[in-house]
Amino acid sequence: MKIKWAFFIVLTAFLVTIHSASTDLRTGTSEIDLVRDKTVLDERDFAVIDAFLKKSVGEFLTTKDFTSVAKLRTVILKNQNSNQPNQSQYAGQFSKSAYKYISQALEQALILRPQERQTRVIINLLILIDNLQDIQLADLAMAKLNDENMAVRYWAVHAVTNPGISMRLGDAQNRKLALQIIEQLKKIIDGSTPEILGLIAEFASNLNLTEGQELLLQIADLRIQKYADWTVQYERLEIAILKLLESKIAISSQSPGGPAASNPANPAAARRFAQLYSFAIERYIKGTNLNDTQRQQLITVMAEIEEKCISKLLGRQQSSIQNAIAEKNMTALEAERTRLLAEVLPSRLGFDYGTNTDGSKRTTPLPLPDKP
Repeated sequence: MKIKWAFFIVLTAFLVTIHSASTDLRTGTSEIDLVRDKTVLDERDFAVIDAFLKKSVGEFLTTKDFTSVAKLRTVILKNQNSNQPNQSQYAGQFSKSAYKYISQALEQALILRPQERQTRVIINLLILIDNLQDIQLADLAMAKLNDENMAVRYWAVHAVTNPGISMRLGDAQNRKLALQIIEQLKKIIDGSTPEILGLIAEFASNLNLTEGQELLLQIADLRIQKYADWTVQYERLEIAILKLLESKIAISSQSPGGPAASNPANPAAARRFAQLYSFAIERYIKGTNLNDTQRQQLITVMAEIEEKCISKLLGRQQSSIQNAIAEKNMTALEAERTRLLAEVLPSRLGFDYGTNTDGSKRTTPLPLPDKP
C-alpha cells in the first residue's frame, strides 16, 4: 500500500521550489545523447558520462535559483539509461560517476551558508538519490538517516525504502545491505515523526525477511507505548500500521463465521494489532479533552479498521463499532471493544496478550491508563 503524507508534500514544495516556468540549464546534453545511442562504449564515452554527472550534480551546489532544480533532476534521470537494450557498460559507468559526484556534493554541502541553503541542497541531493533508485547509492542516503533535521531524515528514509530499492533488497546478494538498512532504521524509530514511521513500516512489511517483520513490530510497540503515556501524535497513522499488521496475520481457510484458526501464522502481529486497536478505541472513549482533529482521526481509524480488517478477520461484515460511534454511545463502544478484543479475536485467531506477573497468560488487552 502506498502511504502519502500531505505535510511533507507541502514541505518539499517549499524547500525544493518546483516552478512551472521553463529555466535554461547550464548542463549540455548533446554529447551524452550520442553516447546513449552507442551499442559499445570506449574510454572516451566513459569520460563523457563522467563529465555529464560532474557538471550536472555540481549545479546542485552552485545554483541559487532553486526553481531550476526539479528540471535539472529530470535531465539527469533522462540520461540514466542507455537507448540500447542490454547495454550494461553505460549503466555501470553512470552509477559509478553518480556515486562519486553525489558523495562529493553531500560533503561540500555541509560548508554552505546560510543553513537554509545547506538544507535545501542536501534535501535535493537526497531526492535525486531517491529518484535514481540505484541500490549502489543507498549508503549515501543511509548516512543521513539519523539527521536531526526531520525533512532531511524523511528524504533519506524515502531514498532507502522506495519500492525500486526494497524490491532489490529481497535478492540474496543484497541481503547484507538489507540488514544494514534495517539496523539503521531501528535506531531512529523512537525519535522520528509519524510520517517517517509510516515509510519505515511499509518498507518493513514489504521485505520478505524476519528482520523486516521485527522492525514492523517494533514500530507497533512504539505506537502502543505512545498511546499508553498519552504522547501519541497523528493518530491516523494507525490505519496504515494496523493494516500492515493485519496483512501478516494468516488464518486458516474457512467459511464465513466458521471455526477459529487454532495456530495463526503470526501471533506476534495479531497481539500488536489487537492491543494497538484497543488503545485507539480507549483513547477516544477516555479522551474527553482531545481536540476535534484528534477525535476525527480516531473515528476514522476505528471505522476503517473495523470495515477493512476486523470484518476480514471475522469472515463476515462487522459494523458494531461504527454504529456505536454514530450513536455517540460510549458504553456500547466499550462493550464492543471488550467483546471483540478480549473474547472473539483471541479465540478465533489463537493468540494471547503476553504473560501476567504471576506467569499466567493474559487473555485481555492491557487497559489504557488514565491521562496523567
